[in-house]
Order: sequence, then C-alpha cells, then structure tokens
Amino acid sequence: MALVTGVGRRVGIGAAIVARLAAEGWDIGYSYWRPYDQRMVWGADDEAPERIEHQLAELGARGHGAPADLTDPEAPARLLDEVVGALGPVRALVMAHCESVDSGLLNTSLESFDRHFAVNTRASWLLIREFARRYREPFGAGRIIALTSDHTVDNLPYGASKGALDRITIAAAKELRHLGVTANVINPGPVDTGWMTPELIKRFTEATPLGRLGEPVDCANLVAFLCSPQGGWVNGQLLYSNGGL
Repeated sequence: MALVTGVGRRVGIGAAIVARLAAEGWDIGYSYWRPYDQRMVWGADDEAPERIEHQLAELGARGHGAPADLTDPEAPARLLDEVVGALGPVRALVMAHCESVDSGLLNTSLESFDRHFAVNTRASWLLIREFARRYREPFGAGRIIALTSDHTVDNLPYGASKGALDRITIAAAKELRHLGVTANVINPGPVDTGWMTPELIKRFTEATPLGRLGEPVDCANLVAFLCSPQGGWVNGQLLYSNGGL
C-alpha cells in the first residue's frame, strides 16, 4: 500500500499520483486538509475525497482517505495508524502536501514562517519517522518520495522549509539502510494546478525548452517509476523533472 499526502484537489499533483499508482496495482491511503484549500485562492474541492475513492475503485484499487492537519505534531502518527488499520502496511510514502503562501524576507510573519516549517518540514520528518518505525515489508521494497521546490525569492518560508525537507529525505536514504528503503526528492518545476497568473504561465512556458508547463501526470509518472522494482536503484537523489526549465 502507498500513502500519499496532500490529495485535497482532483486537479493537483497528489491526485495524479494516486491515480497513477492505483493503475500500477497499488492500494492507496491518502490525506487531505480542506481548511488549507479554503484559505487559498483556488478554494476547496469538497467532492475530491469521494470522487477519488470512486476513481480508485474503478481502477481496481482499495482506497482510504483521511483528513490530516499536519500543523499538529500528533497527526502523522494518527494518519499512519488509520491507513494501516484500513488497508494494511505502508510500503511507499509519497509526500505531496505543503503549506505555500508567498512572502519575502521583509514581510513574512512569525506565524507564517512557523506554519510553513511545521507542515513542510516537521510533519515530513515525523511521517518518515512513523513510516520507518512501522516498516515490516521486504528489504529493498520500501520507498520514500518527497516533492520539493527551489523557489526562494519572494517565497521565503516555502522555499526554506522545502530546502530543509530535501535534507531530511536524503538523510533517510542512508539512515534507513537497515530497512532497505530508498528515499528520493522530486522537483517537478512549475505545474499549474490553479495558482498561476496568466503572466506566470507565459513566463514559465517561454523559459522551458519543451515549450509547455509541467502537468500533474508528469510528476506522477516519475513517482510510479521510483516506486516500481525498476526504480529501486535510484536512492538519495534530488531529481529535477521540469522539462529543462
């Protein structure tokens, strides 16, 4: 079973990962947090959990969605307990959740800074720790994948907290060697899931040699490869899957 976090909207990267892994035969546990989407410009997709579970059933996969407020340090353990109870042991942890509110060096509030690190960094560390503590699957079969970003200018708390996430995830590649779990980070580049202005769409499209933006399925395809037996030799890497941006 794979646990995918940050599956709050059907147009998001998390939802694409869920569908792609289910098509490869994985059962899927997934988390979401509606209050985050409600305060963002794109708004909440209230039908997402039910529609995603229906999609999983059509793909022949078992699914279980759970709300998780990852600002709560107890949430990662509760989430693992819930999905394991519903679907069985977790063999792959894919962290697609995030807190992302633009602000720079001079206008970031303490509350915003702390929230970004609580969600993007601390919760990810705790998810990895809880995953490892429960891991009983075959040596070499386990996977940890985190989604990151290299955006920093005018995006201080998001970029800094994602940089810390990178180090934590790459550390897991060696610290969890006794479990045979691989750990990698994916930077998917700019993917428009409802947050881009027309100006950003134009700028990123022109800056990408392939002449288009990333799509959620682009990242999902790489996640599926890393979770497969064929992807098992890739370990401890930060992979840029961004069309050459």
